[in-house]
Amino acid sequence: MKAAMFHGPHQPLTIENVDIAKPLGREVLVRTVASGVCHSDLHFIDGYYPFAAPAILGHEAAGIVEAVGPQVIEFKPGDHVIACLSVFCGHCDYCLTGRTHLCQSRPVRAAHEPPKLSWKGAPVNQFANLSSYAEEMLVHESGLVKVRDDMPLDRAALVGCGVTTGVGAVLNTARVEAGSTVAVYGAGGVGLAAIQGARIAGARMIIAVDIVKSKLALAQELGATHAVDASAGDPVKAIRDLTGGGVDYAFEAIGLKRAPSRPSSACARAGRPP
Repeated sequence: MKAAMFHGPHQPLTIENVDIAKPLGREVLVRTVASGVCHSDLHFIDGYYPFAAPAILGHEAAGIVEAVGPQVIEFKPGDHVIACLSVFCGHCDYCLTGRTHLCQSRPVRAAHEPPKLSWKGAPVNQFANLSSYAEEMLVHESGLVKVRDDMPLDRAALVGCGVTTGVGAVLNTARVEAGSTVAVYGAGGVGLAAIQGARIAGARMIIAVDIVKSKLALAQELGATHAVDASAGDPVKAIRDLTGGGVDYAFEAIGLKRAPSRPSSACARAGRPP
């Protein structure tokens, strides 16, 4: 198969022919239909985070099952799936108590088994147990979720990271209550997901903050009740004026160093930025 190979920080990815093994045990071979380019992947390319090369990056993907290992029971060839980066074993203490994201023994192939990926006869490191910048992925079945066949896979791919990050921050981390007030800084992919999460949670006021008018318009289509153009004035003052003192929850989905202090300033006395 062809894959975009990571050779180390500050080096361009190259398209190479890579060998992928047949699925063993609970592994599933997936034909990659779409993969997002998460900013986290760029952090590795830019050298902010270390990762041993050669490797195949990518972790936000969707595709179609091509083959399954002998112990797989949840999937069959032809299934449409979303890949999830939090692969888990299912039997450690964390998994058995419902905290699979903290799994302490994520499944990997044993040293005596052939590598999942190889290039020119040498093993290739798999990123986040997925490596979606390739025509195929070899994934443990716990890292896949089946979806309906009519769901567009280029949209479904974003669920694996960006959507779950935003929605999960609202529903799982902050546990936003019905009737609360929420501000979301940044109406990009993660921010829009947080807005939709706040709508699901039943927040009565959801304020989107951005400097791009088209993003603010989309945010209101997707659940925001109010929009604040941060380029037109102090967004904190605007939020406090709208809410009469500040929001219960504020989320920062911009990723700029100067941004984190702004959401906390927009919170009411009892509010908090997750």
